[in-house]
Amino acid sequence: MAEVKLTQVNKRYGTVHAVHDVDLTVNDEEFVVLVGPSGCGKSTTLRMVAGLEEISGGTIEIGGRVVNDLPPRDRDIAMVFQNYALYQHMTVYDNLAFGLRNRKVPEETIRKEIDRAATILSIQPLMGRKPKQLSGGQQQRVALGRCIVRNPAVFLFDEPLSNLDAKLRVQMRTEIKELHQRLKTTTIYVTHDQVEAMTLGDRIVVMKDGLVQQIGTPLQLYRTPANRFVAGFLGSPAMNFVPVTVAQGKAGGLVLSGFGPDIAMPEAMASALAGQVGQSVVMGMRPEHLVLGEESGDHVIRLDGTIVLTEQLGAQQLVEVKIGDHSVMAAGVDPDLHLRGGEAGRFSIAIDRVHLFAAGDNGAVLWSAGSGGAAAPLRHVS
Repeated sequence: MAEVKLTQVNKRYGTVHAVHDVDLTVNDEEFVVLVGPSGCGKSTTLRMVAGLEEISGGTIEIGGRVVNDLPPRDRDIAMVFQNYALYQHMTVYDNLAFGLRNRKVPEETIRKEIDRAATILSIQPLMGRKPKQLSGGQQQRVALGRCIVRNPAVFLFDEPLSNLDAKLRVQMRTEIKELHQRLKTTTIYVTHDQVEAMTLGDRIVVMKDGLVQQIGTPLQLYRTPANRFVAGFLGSPAMNFVPVTVAQGKAGGLVLSGFGPDIAMPEAMASALAGQVGQSVVMGMRPEHLVLGEESGDHVIRLDGTIVLTEQLGAQQLVEVKIGDHSVMAAGVDPDLHLRGGEAGRFSIAIDRVHLFAAGDNGAVLWSAGSGGAAAPLRHVS
């Protein structure tokens, strides 16, 4: 096991700058997830750690050793790919033994390591089968077993669950988490699935266009996103975004206008947005925080709208509602409520759930109640 440290790591393909100045330290025994949309640079970053891609600049260290010029076999890493890369003509046992045999490990040691891995992954009955005789989940376990038998310092996963169906993805996600808790091997995991990132990672690295947007624990990123992209990427359903304007209120002080009644800003918020008067900003509200009916408490924004449609999910109901010119989604609505399109409805949200961002798809956070900015209430201006 070892610490992995990336310092000002870059990757260029000709004129294309695929990865920009990545600074990241993955602590010993930590599980870190790189997440982002296709083309964001997450897999390229992982492949540079593995030695499958040359870096264009910067330094990569594994266990305190600079590995920039070392081939993959000398980096003490093991990698699970999206397609598992199993040898189709070999049995499961021989697939697990292949790498060890290439390193001239004694057969008795190989057998012990395979028995250990097979016990951990419950694949003992599969030893005599070939990959084509295995299900997707079984092939995934064999790919994991091939990593375990090597006793590497670092595990690297490149979207390992993307080829599995939804139910099996959930099962394998649990197994990977349990495996890490048992082995405690330093792990870097790449996925485009924010649910995988939130459930697996000790910390998450959100990437976009080759740039790291934010690094933090799942709850840190969920509660205090650094910008609009992070806020919208993490969370399901995605955060609602509504443009509003920072304006002078009729009764004095600053207000947010353009979405329902004008909302008077508390002192701390007004101070944070003092330089934005007359400017358009974006208010973010998570669907699970937008409540149908009256939210209790004094620090509440109340919004009247028209129900557009509902989605019945059994345990909860999703409701799309139009408020003014904007449609937003509310989640967690009682599934036994029979709501119809065209009906009026009042929705509310507590101020300690609201986020404000600068205009633009990647606008920086201007105000986030989760970071401690909700000392005073928001109230409607009549």
